[in-house]
Amino acid sequence: MIALPDIRSAATVIAPHVVRTPLLPFGPGWLKPENLQPVGAFKLRGALNALARLENRANGVVAYSSGNHAQAVAFAARLHGVPAAIVMPDNTPAVKIEATKALGAEVFIVGITERVERAEALVAERGAALIPPFDHPDVIAGQGTIGLEILADLPDVETVVVPMSGGGLISGVATAIKSLRPDVRVIGAEPELAADIAESLKTGELVRWDPLKRAQTVADALRDEPSALTWAHISEYVDDVITVSEDEILAAVAGLARRARLIAEPSGAVAVAAQAKIGGGGVAVVSGGNVDPALLARLLAA
Repeated sequence: MIALPDIRSAATVIAPHVVRTPLLPFGPGWLKPENLQPVGAFKLRGALNALARLENRANGVVAYSSGNHAQAVAFAARLHGVPAAIVMPDNTPAVKIEATKALGAEVFIVGITERVERAEALVAERGAALIPPFDHPDVIAGQGTIGLEILADLPDVETVVVPMSGGGLISGVATAIKSLRPDVRVIGAEPELAADIAESLKTGELVRWDPLKRAQTVADALRDEPSALTWAHISEYVDDVITVSEDEILAAVAGLARRARLIAEPSGAVAVAAQAKIGGGGVAVVSGGNVDPALLARLLAA
């Protein structure tokens, strides 16, 4: 498991390349708008920290992702002047695929259950380094820098709501917050259609859901499942989980656009939907803004 010094070290590494996102007032609470990062999502933090620490990156890097980690690795690879090969599932929104290609990455589209296998094959073929989307200490430490910033900007915060899927984001944020302020409640947010972590915390052990079942949620960036590493952090530090319906997620996307003037993808709005269910206080992490334009247009026209 990572510790506070790992997160502080990551903050120094990534500071020149990420946006130090502000806290924005939203009703009785606050938003941490990571959709304002250069790639439109928090994933840049972990990718930058992991790639910067690689010693064997001369042959390039490989990642598998539904979109936001893909763009983050492509951005970091371009920054360091190394090639990037990204494996993406065939249900990835086109806007994320095109954005990844625009950053110079080579993209491979595969079935939803074939991502990891294809990525590992590319690593073996090319002698490249794999940067997983969440199952890596350096990735988790990079994401944890969000927690440091929240506490620096709002020292008296009582609750922080974080979206969950693979668990890298909440693992890092929860480690940072609980290390400095054990009294702050860290609450995970999940779609009801991909609520495997909520079930895991209730049963006290990691529960696996069928990936095709998780793929039903509109929150395409929240269709992963935690690893043993992220589950160790989640089970240690996360206080509770709020699950939200598809309608609540889409309403949060529209609400953020209309009331906060923020563009969020469904996955990025899940914590805001959960925040509303607990009274709207505390800080909600808006994790990403790479929304399909047609979906956003439909929601705003409704």
